Amino acid sequence: MRRVEKPWGHEEVWAETDRYVGKILHIRAHRRLSLQHHVVKDETIRVLSGRMVLELDDANGVLSARTLGPGDVARIRPGQRHRFAALEDCDVLEVSTPELEDVVRHEDDYGRSGTTGA
Repeated sequence: MRRVEKPWGHEEVWAETDRYVGKILHIRAHRRLSLQHHVVKDETIRVLSGRMVLELDDANGVLSARTLGPGDVARIRPGQRHRFAALEDCDVLEVSTPELEDVVRHEDDYGRSGTTGA
């Protein structure tokens, strides 16, 4: 297992192959990830603990928000803008295709807007 520190918390990469990646995102209360999209990466998340807001593009490219709690699942397809915002400390299981560097940031609370990479 590999731990990656992030400004919003950290990730634990528990599986990594040439076909898929499994991570647990530990997001601290009142922190949020970048508003971002992926060109190729396809991911599915499941909230393990805590509550978060998922902002996600709909079919018309309009961002909508919904609150997710333990057991809730969402798929994020390539090209969909999205952001995770923790209402309280939360753990999120993420399974995705292996393109970990495929990140296009639109907005970022930590000065990383417009960058690509983890």
